[in-house]
Amino acid sequence: MTDRSPHGGSRILTAARAVSFAEATSFLLLLIATGIKYGADHPQGVKILGPIHGTLFLAYCALIGYLAFVGRWPRRRTVLALIASVLPVAPFFVERHWLRGDAGTAGSPTASADPGARPVSQPTARRN
Repeated sequence: MTDRSPHGGSRILTAARAVSFAEATSFLLLLIATGIKYGADHPQGVKILGPIHGTLFLAYCALIGYLAFVGRWPRRRTVLALIASVLPVAPFFVERHWLRGDAGTAGSPTASADPGARPVSQPTARRN
């Protein structure tokens, strides 16, 4: 795999996509396990999935923060991506529309509605 930025952008982007997908999936599984815990009195699922989801949640928030900083995301996109972490299926949207390598490029089917937004895979160069 070839890095497209000096900060390892493609690896970070791949990790962010994987963590976003895993976080959303773990949230849905945790909701199901919670229903089983209270409906059938079997708390084992929550005991297992709770820490897994918590770790993925923290990783998701950290990766979104990093990508927002390095990619100079608009404040609105960053806040919405962080709010998505507490909604059951919203990280699927973030992964699909904001964490794809071609997101935000002109003419792409997943182009962002925000014309000032840059794709995550092309962070701007920092000036010293």
